[in-house]
Amino acid sequence: MLSEKQYDAYVDILKEELVPAMGCTEPVSIAYCAAKARAILGEMPTSGTLFVSGNIMKNTKSVKVPHTGGLSSIAVAFAAGVVAGDPDAGYEVLAGIQEEDIDKIKVFHSTFPLEIQVPDDASLFDIRVFLQSKNHTAFVRIENKHTDIVKIEKDGKTLLEKNAEMDEKKADRNLLSVEDIVTFADSVKIEDIKDVIERQIAFNMAIAKEGLQNDYGANIGKVFTHTYPDRIDAKIKGYAAAASDARMNGCEMPVVINSGSGNQGITASVPVIVYADSIGAAHEKLLRALCLSNLLTIHLKTGIGTLSAYCGVIAAGAGAGCGIAYLEGGGFTEVAHTLVNALAVDSGIICDGAKASCAAKIATAVESGYLGYIMYKNGNQFYGGDGIVKRGVENTIKNVARLAQDGMKETDKEIIKIMLEN
Repeated sequence: MLSEKQYDAYVDILKEELVPAMGCTEPVSIAYCAAKARAILGEMPTSGTLFVSGNIMKNTKSVKVPHTGGLSSIAVAFAAGVVAGDPDAGYEVLAGIQEEDIDKIKVFHSTFPLEIQVPDDASLFDIRVFLQSKNHTAFVRIENKHTDIVKIEKDGKTLLEKNAEMDEKKADRNLLSVEDIVTFADSVKIEDIKDVIERQIAFNMAIAKEGLQNDYGANIGKVFTHTYPDRIDAKIKGYAAAASDARMNGCEMPVVINSGSGNQGITASVPVIVYADSIGAAHEKLLRALCLSNLLTIHLKTGIGTLSAYCGVIAAGAGAGCGIAYLEGGGFTEVAHTLVNALAVDSGIICDGAKASCAAKIATAVESGYLGYIMYKNGNQFYGGDGIVKRGVENTIKNVARLAQDGMKETDKEIIKIMLEN
């Protein structure tokens, strides 16, 4: 039985995390910071400096920015924000860009004297924009999360400043546990979560179908659905991968994200939705299963962190596998074993930036999540002491967080060095 505090927190967590975003969220965050700085400046800048952490550079280098005519790069995201970004739209900063703005963005990108730096004192998630015009200067900094502005200055005067760790508006993620997430999925009043989950279903399935109908990137989704048209495992992987194919390669349709990531939002939801349809699950059961898969993903990502060398879709794929177990009637025992089995298989897959190959990693993550369930269904499991697996699902989750935050810290630095050499 959940306390009222826990119940309310779980509902709030879903509402806070499952929000729409257009485009890969790191370039979007740069565009948002630039749009906000442009609004503070009050006029078009004549020069500017963009400071970003290595992880932001990594996740912006290769992905296409929507509403830019298929362009990619950190400077393009900056240009789109300055020229036509909505400074009040957060994750949807680029959604309102019109066709006539695209040429303006291209001209600005090719002519504006932008300096890009990776400062030594940058935190893992750090974006700072300094703009200068004939009459004014403006400075905006985002830290820790994609839309969290921690400092604003105009003409050297501080208009806003807060500690990046201050997050008083957010529900407490420390209240999450696997057992309580299952209890919540069983007992939540559908009207409390219906709107946010229905939006995720609509948005993420729409972009998955778009990815299957048209050519995007390496067309990973089509590889699965065309090669194995009658296999459910191929279908859940294919639909999820297709959504990422589209999203990583310039599709201008929004997705509902999870833990700040569109790919994680896709991975935590699309396989569960497709599986539910294939077995004819009741719609209410699907909504409850999506509550479970999303909250488990958030629980895992809380320990892993927003950005790291650990590929975040691995957590989401494990969450999706648990959502499938739940659709099949599983409770805490089935969910816990599915989660541990999935995490034991592919924890440690690296994040080397947002790009077309993310779709393939999503397929791998979904496969491991599904395998985790099938293993348990057939009486097989991994045990405490098998690699990073520890007795008790929460202890295994702690080990994954330790691996991502501590163990892969140097790996992350080396990945960034390699990428900057290209």
